[in-house]
Amino acid sequence: MNTKPHIALALLATAAALLAGCCPAATATPQAVVVTQIVEKEGEEKVVTVEKESGAAAEATLAPPNDEPYKDVFFEDYGVNPFIDTEDDHLSTFAIDVDTGSYTVMRRFISDGYLPPDESVRVEEYINYFDQGYEPPVQGEGAFAIHIDGAPSRFGDEGYYLTRIGLKGYEIPPEERKDVVLTFVIDVSGSMDMENRLELVKDALALLVGELRPSDKVGIVVYGSSARKVLDHTAVGEGYEQILDAIYSLKPDGSTNAEEGLVMGYEMAASAYDPQALNRVILCSDGVANVGRTGPDSIMERIAIYADEGIYLTTVGFGMGNYNDVLMEQLADQGDGFYAYVDDLKEAERVFVHQLTSTLQVIAKDGKVQVDLNPAVVSRFRLIGYENRDVADEDFRDDSVDGGEIGAGHSVTALYELKFHPDASESEVAFTVTVRYQEPGSGETVEVSRAIAKADFAASFTEASPRFQWTAVVAEYAEVLRNSYWAKGSSLEVVAQEARRVAEYLPGDEDVIEFVSLVERAAGLSR
Repeated sequence: MNTKPHIALALLATAAALLAGCCPAATATPQAVVVTQIVEKEGEEKVVTVEKESGAAAEATLAPPNDEPYKDVFFEDYGVNPFIDTEDDHLSTFAIDVDTGSYTVMRRFISDGYLPPDESVRVEEYINYFDQGYEPPVQGEGAFAIHIDGAPSRFGDEGYYLTRIGLKGYEIPPEERKDVVLTFVIDVSGSMDMENRLELVKDALALLVGELRPSDKVGIVVYGSSARKVLDHTAVGEGYEQILDAIYSLKPDGSTNAEEGLVMGYEMAASAYDPQALNRVILCSDGVANVGRTGPDSIMERIAIYADEGIYLTTVGFGMGNYNDVLMEQLADQGDGFYAYVDDLKEAERVFVHQLTSTLQVIAKDGKVQVDLNPAVVSRFRLIGYENRDVADEDFRDDSVDGGEIGAGHSVTALYELKFHPDASESEVAFTVTVRYQEPGSGETVEVSRAIAKADFAASFTEASPRFQWTAVVAEYAEVLRNSYWAKGSSLEVVAQEARRVAEYLPGDEDVIEFVSLVERAAGLSR
């Protein structure tokens, strides 16, 4: 491999721009647009109507609304799962999700001195950011190992228990992964000039290219007001410098036609498709779309056929303020891929270097989980998170209903809070977990199950494994941040205290150390 270029990390600074995904498309001549914003201050709502310019001129002139950290940041509130009595419904079904974008979005907010918006918090993405310590499956025994443990809940009402359901994918050594055919679809619109976003994209992709093998191939499409091909698919061994030159030559300009960019990227990926390789489109953007069709559903209508044919999608978000989390997260869900948010070069290194094989190689498609709770043992339950990954119970074995994709070595965790009947049998099965997925190569459908009894739960929260305790703390942090009804008796100060305690059992874990700092800063901000 050729020597990697020196990569400088551009300093990120808060900037302003229109979220053009909810405004008219930019035109050659700036036009005035009346925008109404509801600003909340000291418990009172005030309606503010301002006249703004559309297009590129607006991006340079608009300031954030009063008392808000950034203007035009787009999230969606999916609500909070309720408790369900097992007499009414004893099944809980959801699609697997390995996204982590919500967690790093929170880190960006906290680092900039703000608490994240309630609706930005997806609990499962906070949990799945951390190593869970799961053992992978024994070779030849399927794509996953299922892990289940539980203990009395540290948070919430007395008498409730927490259970952790973990899936660990089999691991593939980097030297044994398949060759890859990557198509970079890069947003070079005017908004990518803010905070040096495009420069961070370039450095992140250079890190990725530096980790590829000589036989891997890279092609590049960019989009601003329109899409264009920058580089035909080129083998890394022959064209390493050419690929880097193409990346570093990019400059921001124009409006944002994400639809055209993705369509061209998929068409290019399809023309270079290699059935013996891993074929993936990697979208790097701030999620803004203001030309063409701008929503995830309408964009995916154009490219769904390519996803069905084995071209996976990874969406990587950059920037804050003029950022559309909804588009990036939903495109990944619908494009058989995953979503990450890169707030600095260290996170880019995590995604594109340390987790490269997991990022690139899918080991299970359309993964779904169904938990069957025994009404004779469990009286009620609540799935913590996964609100936008809900699957109807009757669709669990309907393979036309989309699930989630898992990369090599990926782990997935779901937490349930539940209550046992007072006279429940200790040895009778409390619930059974079934995972259903498709093998990427053969398309064969596989189901694996595992059960747990109340006797298998730890006697107290502190007797559970440190990783179990840590996951509970992370989940409670997310619940408090999103003002969940079920965290009404908790606080960031309590979470910080528990985080410091459990962190002592996980020395040397940099993510754990950073999390403690983030919780302490969040607690300070909440005061």
